[in-house]
Amino acid sequence: MGVVNVTPDSFSDGGQWFEPDVAVAHGRHLLAQGADIVDVGGESTRPGAERVSLEEELGRVLPVVTELAGAGAVVSVDTMRAEVAARALAAGAQVINDVSGGLADPEIATVVAESGCRYVLSHWRGHSEFMNDLAEYDDVITEVCTELRAQVEAVRSAGVGEHQLVLDPGLGFAKEGGHNWELLAGVDELMSLGYPVLIGASRKRFLGELLRAAGSESLPAFRDRATAAVTTLVAARGVWGVRVHDVIGSVDAVRVAQAWRAAENGRQRAPEEADGAQKGSQ
Repeated sequence: MGVVNVTPDSFSDGGQWFEPDVAVAHGRHLLAQGADIVDVGGESTRPGAERVSLEEELGRVLPVVTELAGAGAVVSVDTMRAEVAARALAAGAQVINDVSGGLADPEIATVVAESGCRYVLSHWRGHSEFMNDLAEYDDVITEVCTELRAQVEAVRSAGVGEHQLVLDPGLGFAKEGGHNWELLAGVDELMSLGYPVLIGASRKRFLGELLRAAGSESLPAFRDRATAAVTTLVAARGVWGVRVHDVIGSVDAVRVAQAWRAAENGRQRAPEEADGAQKGSQ
């Protein structure tokens, strides 16, 4: 999932793709690099960001969605608002990526249920202005899984089908750096909830903290190699997808993970096949 931020203030590339024609060109570029989905967002959710109006978000997102979907792209829309989701789906989007997981605007679940689209539901505790104050956990993996189950139950009760859901642990959303690493290390537990899992680690602050501690350049644009390393590890564990700013590095990372898993599976089958042959000859 390649990121197209149609915003002036996103933490990673604020303003770079703000104009619609530039955003569309960037989306096409990500697709050419190998993105399966382009994720278009018109509202920054960086820590401390203030919300934009509904009208502003629609004005940013809809022209880009219309153009990319019209060109045949699978478009996801990063929004917490039911009306933006409905209008984007009508413009050709196929996926709704809701970082609030249905909590910011419960009506979004109805929109998703009626459309039958894919719905990425993220763990969430509150809006960007104060989410850092909510980053308190005794056991982050257990608590995130418990809260995700509750969010899933809420949208399922509104008619969203199991087959529509993808879960996102919400790295960086009401999470400190250590919480993010624990969630990545515990990705198997997230997957055990029974739904596909999307990981959005790309260029986030906890990667910058890691690089800075090692004396490396840590600004967001310099975090793509660390992002690709995360992609390799979670792809090897079998997640559904990764949401990234630099697509080509993560495409290569997925290829590495696939080759690694294929080799592992081959080694596991070989003894079984040999054992089967022995039994057949007895």
